[in-house]
Amino acid sequence: MRIILDTANLADIRYFNTHFPIEGVTTNPTILSKEGGDVLALLREIRAIIGEEKELHVQVTETEYEKIIEEAKAIVAFLGKNTFVKIPATDVGLRATKTLSDEGYGITVTAVLTATQAMLASNAGAAYVAPYVSRLENICADGVGTVAEIAEIFATSGTDTQILAASFKTAKEVLDVAVVGCHTATVGSEVMHKLLSHPTTDTSIAGFAADWNKAFGDTTLLKLLSK
Repeated sequence: MRIILDTANLADIRYFNTHFPIEGVTTNPTILSKEGGDVLALLREIRAIIGEEKELHVQVTETEYEKIIEEAKAIVAFLGKNTFVKIPATDVGLRATKTLSDEGYGITVTAVLTATQAMLASNAGAAYVAPYVSRLENICADGVGTVAEIAEIFATSGTDTQILAASFKTAKEVLDVAVVGCHTATVGSEVMHKLLSHPTTDTSIAGFAADWNKAFGDTTLLKLLSK
């Protein structure tokens, strides 16, 4: 499963883009509002950090069909290739998705809470659908099960639309959607750290270092090989 970083914090983007095999960055109006300031300069800097080959997902703020079309095209013109426009799963959103996808724009239909919404978005030509996993869990619904249903529908239909699962509170939720066939997950910084960290990994590494130092001192294999 591919991993995308879900934040607009520049320090976090620099860190994860350097150290983790992320495929890009996703944003939304709430994420951008947390950073504040010049939003266009922020988006431009995100693109500069991740480069033009990685994906950047940016959500429209207009709500009328004609304005969504205009805004989506302006977003892509501003941020360049591999920019995906996020459009909420509404009737107007589906109409705009169909128009834009027919013209070759990559559309991520977001705020997906049911498999039927995902199916309709796929039929409208969406490149991605973004089901909200933890938000479903928080209302006593089955977030992971919804992703599994979408994965089954997409596999059966043979659609090119990909699942971009979002809204995670735990690393276990990320693991669970990977197991049920999710294509991509967009993960916030806090949960991203948890995907890698484990106390036993830390103690194992410390043990390796202690055993080596006890036997060989403060040298390293590199130092020995460089003599």
